Parts: sequence; structure tokens; C-alpha cells
Amino acid sequence: MRNGKKEKLENYTAKYSQICVENNNIDIPLYDEYGVKRGLRDKNGEGVLAGLTNISHIKSQDVIDGKRVPCEGRLLYRGYDIIELVAGFEHKERCGFEEIAYLLLFGSLPNKEELAEFSENLALMCTLPTNFTRDVIMKASSKDIMNSLTKSVLALASYDKQVSDLSIENVLRQCMTLISVFPMLSVYGYHAYNHYECDDSFYIHRPDPNLSTAENLLRMLRPDMKYTELEARVLDIALVLHMEHGGGNNSTFTTRVVTSSGSDTYSVIAAALSSLKGPKHGGANIKVVEMMANIKKNIKDLDDEEEVKDYLGRMLNKEVFDKSGLIYGMGHAVYSISDPRATIFKNFVERLACDKNRGEDFKLYSMIERLAPEVIGEKRNIYKGVSANVDFYSGFVYSMLDIPLELYTPIFAIARIVGWSAHRLEELINVDKIIRPAYKSIMVEKEYVDIEERR
Repeated sequence: MRNGKKEKLENYTAKYSQICVENNNIDIPLYDEYGVKRGLRDKNGEGVLAGLTNISHIKSQDVIDGKRVPCEGRLLYRGYDIIELVAGFEHKERCGFEEIAYLLLFGSLPNKEELAEFSENLALMCTLPTNFTRDVIMKASSKDIMNSLTKSVLALASYDKQVSDLSIENVLRQCMTLISVFPMLSVYGYHAYNHYECDDSFYIHRPDPNLSTAENLLRMLRPDMKYTELEARVLDIALVLHMEHGGGNNSTFTTRVVTSSGSDTYSVIAAALSSLKGPKHGGANIKVVEMMANIKKNIKDLDDEEEVKDYLGRMLNKEVFDKSGLIYGMGHAVYSISDPRATIFKNFVERLACDKNRGEDFKLYSMIERLAPEVIGEKRNIYKGVSANVDFYSGFVYSMLDIPLELYTPIFAIARIVGWSAHRLEELINVDKIIRPAYKSIMVEKEYVDIEERR
């Protein structure tokens, strides 16, 4: 675009963006006046009840003498505590992604034969159409791998002759296929970007049908296809912990809203991906890594708790780092005392940090996990407790696994596609109405003015 045209367009959008703001501004007190819960949450952060689900449950408080009292956070998949599920496959020293995916999709834990059959079918589905990598993934590569992943998902719809068939059998096939190919789409999308945009070597490794999802992820990502058992198991646990988190999170609610309209599976999952990529949802672990790098750069003595605490306070005061007033990885919309995913993850993070000679970094993370709630409590008027969430440690893990920043959110998607699939199936099976929330109009009626008389 020529400079003159570009400048003209920039001036136009600058002017009319201000007009947009002026004509779309709604006075905040009106929300209370009409009883509207902004963000579909009440003043205590409690979500508005929008549906029923039997897939997962989050518990963060007890009711004692009629009052809600915060408690240690719990997360249940199909009635099973996530702590027990992870312990169940971890003490056997095996990966659990496929087993827990089966649980979320079908509602029960598989026996050995059922798990083997499910894993075999996922492996059979782990293939892309002829020349798809060349014609779709490698074309118009992007640093934003979430956009690349979304593009690929929508493109796959063109190869599905039953794209609009909403029978449960067909939707299950589509969901299992997407669960299977998400690692390929994500990693290949990164390799295309890394080659065409960063001028690095380009290589494509096929997944091994005998390996777990976590193992294949590392195999496809690394030039030499090598990884350790500990690396694969820690990544596997990260995938299990990110797999599902209730129907009320933004991307899962998006899944159910678009499903309720009768749309096809590919469009539904593309919408969920678009929701997840937002920095308020799936991109938080990237901000944690950037924040920690900033802390290490600007604090002279990382063993001095007072200096660290002072810097955290300055972050809350919007004086340092990105001046957002946030300590990333701290706090959660639901949990207050603890996020069970972070609690589980921390033990495995420590083991990986020792293996990678990153003990000092882990020590700093642990210090900030302990100090940040104190600082937030002193600086903010909070209605509930604050604790580390799962994103606080997940970015650290990915950095130790040499996973590039561009793949952090796609890895979240590789896990969460399982939960989205379960919720899509549940919505199709149980609800036949389109989700249509109400909005209160506060507009003032106006008389029509002829164009010749407008000013």
C-alpha cells in the first residue's frame, strides 16, 4: 500500500475509533441498576449458572453455617479427584494422557484392553490428508501458531465428506481425529514459521504410533527426535492437568455456545481456539516466563527476600515490568487457597529442575509463590485468597523442555481439545436449544433525520 493511502486510512481509523468509544460507552452504575453481571460474574467473582455438566467439577469453597468459606482447591474429572488420577498412572511410571482422555470422553476409566484399543485408534487417526502439510501448513506461515492451528482445523473441514453430520458417532470420529492431529498441526506450524520467518533448518518428523502424545510431541519438535523419560512424563502430566477445567471457562463455554447453534465440529473447535489464544485465558504462562526474566534482570540479589518483595510491590503499583499491575501466575477466577493443578505440578517441576540444573530458578519461583500472596494482600482489597495457579509453573516447565514460546498456548490447546470434545458431545446429547443470553437495551429512541439535514 502506498504511503499516502496508508496515512489516509490510519487517520480515518484514528478519528473514528474515538467516535466508536464515545458512542458505545455505557455508564458502569447502569450494570448494578439493571442487575447485570458483567463478565457473567457476580461481585464475588462467582459465575452465572448457565448449564449442567457431568464432565468435571471445581471446588474452592465449603458452606459452613450458611456461609461460603474458602477451602483447598479440588478438581474432579468425571467424579475422580485429579490428585488420585495423576498418582494412579504416575506411580506406574507411565504416561496418562490417553487414559484420562478416554475418561473424559466416555465417562469411565478404561481397563487395559479398552485403553489399548483407544490408543490404537488415536494412532490410526494421526494422519493428515495428502500434501496437507505443504499446501496448508507451510503456506502463509505465522509466528502466531494459534492462528496457524485454527487455519489448519478449518482447512481440514474441506477434506471431510461428513463435515456437517451431527450424529454422535460422526462427531466422536471428528473429535478423536482432531485430538490425534493437534500435536502435528501445532509442531509443523512452528517448524514452518521457524524456517520461513526465522531462516532456520526445516524438518518434519512423523509421529510414532507406538508412543504417547507427550512422547510424540517431543519427538516431532526436536531435530534429533530424542527425549528423556522424565521429560516426557512431566510434559504428559502438564497435558493431563490442562485437559479440562469445568464448563464455565471461556473457551469451553465458547465450545458449547457454538455447538448449540448446530455448527460443525471444525467450526466449533476453531471458535474455541480463538477464545483460548486470548492473553486473559491461554496465554498467561508466557507472561509468567517474561515476568521472571524481568525479575532476574532487575533484582541485584535474588536471595534477598525484601528486595524481591519490594519489586513485586512495584509491579502491583504499575511501576515496573509491563506496568499492568499484575503478578502473573498468581490468583484464579475460582480458586483462592490453592489450585490443585499447581500443587500437583510443583513436585514434578522440582524434579525436572534438578535434572536440568535449574535449581536456582526453581528456588526463585518458590520464593515468589510464597511472597506474592503477601504482597497482593497488602496492596489490594481482595475478597478471597490468592495462590499460584497452574500457569505459574507450566511456562517454567516448557522452558526447561526447550519448547519455544510460540508453542506454549498451542500445547494448552493440545490438552484442552479433549475437554472441548467432551463438552461438545454432552451439549449435543442433552440440549436441543441454542444458547441465547439476554441483553438489556438502554438506547434512547431517536427521530429519523434526512441525510440532507444531518450535521
